[in-house]
Amino acid sequence: MRRRDLLACLVATPVLETLMTDTANAQTTPDLENELYLDLKDGRVVIQLFPELAPKHVERIKKLAREGFYDNTPFHRVIEGFMAQGGDPTGTGTGGSKYEDLPAEFTNKRRFLRGTVGAARTQNPNSANSQFFIMFAPAPSLDNQYTIWGQVISGMEHVDAIKRGAPGSGAVREPDRIIHMRVAADVK
Repeated sequence: MRRRDLLACLVATPVLETLMTDTANAQTTPDLENELYLDLKDGRVVIQLFPELAPKHVERIKKLAREGFYDNTPFHRVIEGFMAQGGDPTGTGTGGSKYEDLPAEFTNKRRFLRGTVGAARTQNPNSANSQFFIMFAPAPSLDNQYTIWGQVISGMEHVDAIKRGAPGSGAVREPDRIIHMRVAADVK
């Protein structure tokens, strides 16, 4: 009897492993509708979007990416050890899209850490539009003060290579630009 039980287990093991592998792969399959491909001069950055935390911001970013709004826009403000800011077609820090500003979608479920992507805004918490920033390092002072809409999940080394701006202001002369920003589901 023991031999049969052992033999049955050995025969079933490859099937079980296959099922477990397929299940594991299904769970780790990316949600391409909620990933962005940010193509920079040094390579591709993949950003996971957080529609459960910031649905209006994610919807806006995807809409603008699908319109090609971000293509060739500069990283106009880049502060060493802090963040790289882009998404303004004028490159001045005062521009935005043709759409209305967004209401704040602050959260205490995530923090501003290295690779976190947040919505840039003025002093008014409800003034985010198209501009965003990617963190080089943690910044707890931003937690619950700015909307978090994404996280870099690969290619952070390409963000690290973005040209830095002047000390203090972060203003960049001849800034690096976004080549393309696309919703991953739209890229073939």
